[in-house]
Amino acid sequence: MSAQEDDDPERFRWLAEGNARQARKRVSAKVVICDEDGRVLLVNPTYKQYWDLPGGMAEANESPIAAALREVAEELGFTARIGGLLLVDWVAAHGPWDDLLVFVFDGGTVGGDDLLRMSVTDEELSDFAFFSLEAAKARLRPDMWSKLRRAVAAKRVGAVLYEEFHHSRPG
Repeated sequence: MSAQEDDDPERFRWLAEGNARQARKRVSAKVVICDEDGRVLLVNPTYKQYWDLPGGMAEANESPIAAALREVAEELGFTARIGGLLLVDWVAAHGPWDDLLVFVFDGGTVGGDDLLRMSVTDEELSDFAFFSLEAAKARLRPDMWSKLRRAVAAKRVGAVLYEEFHHSRPG
């Protein structure tokens, strides 16, 4: 597009109207962080029945990586080191919720000073801890366990996975 087209107020208005009518997607960014023993970091939200991976919802016009970094910092007072993308999961609309894209990133391995810096710094959490995969499975909602399991598998083989999760709907 030429600079002249960028400066055309009528074209800009037309583009803005088209943008306003397009669908919006909710985006969540989660992080798989392990300790030196290979255990996975989970957080215990006060507003959910189950534990969860660190991370949360992206804000308007925030990239998934920026959301992951912000959420981990807000929740645990810790600056994560985000590596590659491990998993993208599309979650179908369910209950009152529209559909959602979940990005799961590799947060690497933490130890030493990083562990000492971690603490619950958000009233949305009551606790955090590192768990073996088997112990994590017992604490996570089944769909989140599936995301963690697939993200860990992707990390092992150096892949990025994409999948779709469809909630069961009453017939």
